Amino acid sequence: MSLEALARKHLRIGWWTLLGFLSLGAVLEALHGFKIGYYLDAGNEARRLALRLGHAHGTLLALVHVAFALTVASRFAPAERAAARASPLLVTATFLLPGGFLLGGLSARGGDPGIGVFLVPFGALALFVAVFHVARGLSKGEP
Repeated sequence: MSLEALARKHLRIGWWTLLGFLSLGAVLEALHGFKIGYYLDAGNEARRLALRLGHAHGTLLALVHVAFALTVASRFAPAERAAARASPLLVTATFLLPGGFLLGGLSARGGDPGIGVFLVPFGALALFVAVFHVARGLSKGEP
């Protein structure tokens, strides 16, 4: 995939993901504002935290997609091979990292998040490796 196609893909992913996670933030604010027990009751602190973490990580990753797209489309673009390696890892991180928090929050029991939080470390690893590929691709010594 060309750098231009990668940039277009990640701009689309970034802006649509940003819209989705900002909408989730509005829903969480409404749950808080209307004092919904499922979200606010004292026993649901783990749920509240996990849902907020999912919203925050998703919003941040949406902005990372936009930054990646703008970097790839700039005159300072990383090597095409590095960008091609980072692209699927960023997409994977965008599903696993906030998705793990959201699944963990939706199925939280008492003080413990649900089993979905086990996706979070895999998403974090995918993000770490993607950022490594971009940083390496921006280095002068990239093969």
